[in-house]
Amino acid sequence: MKNSEIIGLSQEELVAKIAEERENLVKLKFAHTISAIENPTRINKVRKDIARLNTELTKLKAQSAIETK
Repeated sequence: MKNSEIIGLSQEELVAKIAEERENLVKLKFAHTISAIENPTRINKVRKDIARLNTELTKLKAQSAIETK
């Protein structure tokens, strides 16, 4: 997922996307534990996507906190 795609999402969409990606990460780790997956670097990419989503969510929460003051 690109940063430009992430920036356009709302808080609700970010929360939903984070949950979806976390579920995807669990499935990938489970599949990799059972047998080698075709592309093991995908696990790292999903982890980084989750971090990007969390960063953007934190930015949006900080902006909304500043705007409410």
